[in-house]
Amino acid sequence: MKIEVIGSGCPTCKKMYEATIKVVADLGLEAEVAYSTDITKIIEMGVMQSPVLAVDGEALIVGAADQARIKQILEKVGK
Repeated sequence: MKIEVIGSGCPTCKKMYEATIKVVADLGLEAEVAYSTDITKIIEMGVMQSPVLAVDGEALIVGAADQARIKQILEKVGK
């Protein structure tokens, strides 16, 4: 599974990335977690807001999300 946080490089985007790394570790998921500032990826997904949390190229969270929300989403896709 490839998890990617895509954003502009702002503090909110970086916070989401750090929270995602923690959630992946806490859940024991086998996943590659990456951070990208390539805004064209967001546009290609048809999304006009950042940050975006994408799993295997699919946008699952758009906009700021806390650790609990990230965990809720990743628990579903990690099963």
